Amino acid sequence: MDHTRLHSTNLYSPAMTHISCPTGIVNAPVELVWALLTHPERWGDFWDVRITAVDPAGPAVVGQTVFAESGPKFLHLGIQIQFLEIDGLNYKLGLDAQFPFGVVVRENMNCVRMSQERCRVSYNCRFSFPTGWCGWTLHFLLRRGLNTGPADSLSRLKSEAERLHAASASEASAHG
Repeated sequence: MDHTRLHSTNLYSPAMTHISCPTGIVNAPVELVWALLTHPERWGDFWDVRITAVDPAGPAVVGQTVFAESGPKFLHLGIQIQFLEIDGLNYKLGLDAQFPFGVVVRENMNCVRMSQERCRVSYNCRFSFPTGWCGWTLHFLLRRGLNTGPADSLSRLKSEAERLHAASASEASAHG
């Protein structure tokens, strides 16, 4: 990852937040990365999440809700993700993810073409925790994963995009 920034608010503020902004260079066309991000039914192929439903089904649309589970399979930790913004011309996504125990993440993702075969992907994840001791405790328990989780997600997206790009290039050279 090229860059990570961290910000935490004062423990006594009304709502505790944490911001993580990993950015990475992906050796694959921006269109391929965008296709992975906007087809949520396939997220489980590369992210550490099990997709249980997408409503409405199909490619991402504003208002679409993705129902997923994370963590060990026996826990069934439910996640609900809703697309709030989709800008296909500028490769930008905005979504809210609701995690167990009142943790909410506002994610803004964008992809920038660097060349035909390369792009930069940036995540801006703003974690919000419930007020009071419950939020403070959750923040304390999850603090290490607040930066490593988004960075790991970006790394998995990068790996899948580069794998698919290499496979399509290999297939094209075999047929050409």
